Amino acid sequence: MFGLEVGILGLIGLVLVVWALFHVIGSTATPLAKALWTVFIIVVPVLGFLAWLIFGPRAPRRP
Repeated sequence: MFGLEVGILGLIGLVLVVWALFHVIGSTATPLAKALWTVFIIVVPVLGFLAWLIFGPRAPRRP
């Protein structure tokens, strides 16, 4: 019923969440913001990942 497709989707979701967490930790955000983003991404993984992509801090632009 739920086979390989669900497993692959779960693995993709896990990779995206881990990617977002690494970017949160390495960002220039304040420690409080990093902690809040981390909790949000862990508690609500898909929504947290999408919110990080949309609202997360941007990398500084190169001149």
